Amino acid sequence: MNKLSPAAPRIAIANLTLGYEGHPAVHHLSGEMPAGSMTAVVGPNGSGKSTLLKGIVGLLKPIHGHIEIDGLGGNAISYLPQQANIDRTFPISVEETASLGLWSRCGTFGGVSRPERERVARAISAVGLEGFEQRTLDTLSGGQVQRVLFARVLVQDSPLILLDEPFNAIDANTAGDLMNLIERWHKERRTVVAVMHDLDLARDRFPNALLLAREKIAWGETCDVITPANLLKARNMSECWDDDAPWCEREAV
Repeated sequence: MNKLSPAAPRIAIANLTLGYEGHPAVHHLSGEMPAGSMTAVVGPNGSGKSTLLKGIVGLLKPIHGHIEIDGLGGNAISYLPQQANIDRTFPISVEETASLGLWSRCGTFGGVSRPERERVARAISAVGLEGFEQRTLDTLSGGQVQRVLFARVLVQDSPLILLDEPFNAIDANTAGDLMNLIERWHKERRTVVAVMHDLDLARDRFPNALLLAREKIAWGETCDVITPANLLKARNMSECWDDDAPWCEREAV
């Protein structure tokens, strides 16, 4: 097991608006994810969940407001996108994929030392893929590919971990094993943010939650956030959005 993360980052979001081609996907969002917290981001389809993660990781610049990440250093951010965005036809092995987590230490052309190779081997074993090191991604099931991607996150050893739909289209055994890894990271005092569709899993295993419908519906302890009233409000709000509407210029209340 990795040592405890010495300084997990805190994410502070102030009046944040994110979007694509002039249209909003996240509107005037304010709040924070405390250092060492474990937060499920939930909401209807198209509610801005994945967009928010892209904003936090820096793939999408804010239109309004800002995101501050305090205490971020070392190996920065581990970001696991949706598996649908991974090209599984590229001829790369399990070992090579997991080794990509070493990039921040080795650079593009840096050599991999024996301790680093051992780190990769331990990560592959931790996700249950020992013996699969030379298999290519196109020969694996969806659940096995997700295990490989989690191995890459383990190798990267970051204090901030962002996961976009980590349990989508995988079997129950894989989901259980990967959920245990997420809880391990939380115990190591890392800050974990996961976009989730499974509300029951979010209720049962995530201490904190953010319910989005392009705007914040509720944010705080999961038991107070994922309620029938809040879910109905999120659904109604999401259905009311006009995708062709211009930017909203109002200030956050």
